[in-house]
Amino acid sequence: MPSTVAIIPARYDATRLPGKPLIDLAGQPMIQRVYARVRQVPEIERVIVATDDPRIADAVAQFGGEARMTRADHPSGTDRIAEVAATLDAEIIVNVQGDEPLIAPETITAAMLPMQSEPDLPMATTCEPLEAADAENPHVVKVVCDAQGNALYFSRAPIPYPRQPDIARTLWRKHTGLYVYRRRALLHLTALPPAPLELAEGLEQLRALTHGLRIRVVETKHRAIGVDTPDDVVRVRQWLARLESSALPE
Repeated sequence: MPSTVAIIPARYDATRLPGKPLIDLAGQPMIQRVYARVRQVPEIERVIVATDDPRIADAVAQFGGEARMTRADHPSGTDRIAEVAATLDAEIIVNVQGDEPLIAPETITAAMLPMQSEPDLPMATTCEPLEAADAENPHVVKVVCDAQGNALYFSRAPIPYPRQPDIARTLWRKHTGLYVYRRRALLHLTALPPAPLELAEGLEQLRALTHGLRIRVVETKHRAIGVDTPDDVVRVRQWLARLESSALPE
């Protein structure tokens, strides 16, 4: 099995939620919740938090995790994990977003499977069914794929366009943002300049498609619940409370 390391990018100065990785979620900082979920994937040999802030690094050290300090001027989380990946000898790098405290370990495993079985596949990601209410939401990224499950395009607009609504709705998929890279592909990708499509949509994965890198898209059964707003924080806290109450003995 290829050597695999997961890297969680964690930036303190998030625009909408400053200090987001350290937000308390049922007694634990969010970054600890994410770290613990990733540690449940047995194929991942090592988990590293990549951060530019000593407060996050200190929090990771307090719960026994591993953190690496990175440059503060990275334009994206992908560039941040590439800085760390360049120092590793792992073949596969798993990029788990630091704002996914409820990510299912099964989702991570599903995204890793094609990378383990297809040595020439440069990267993989995940998707889930798209709610019709999110079709016009530019904050929800959509993806369409070819017959082999490789991404054709990502967009903030509804794709495919619903000229035939009944057909389009069956094809709508939400991109959920978990990435698995071949290490050499990650370093190659981050060395390339931003592509016009990437700049137009504000989606860095379009750089890979522009330069001919295949992205396998794995549809997952578990819905992603990310934290981007104060309302999301409330929703995740409620979800965790339900999980913990259901686990209590009767």
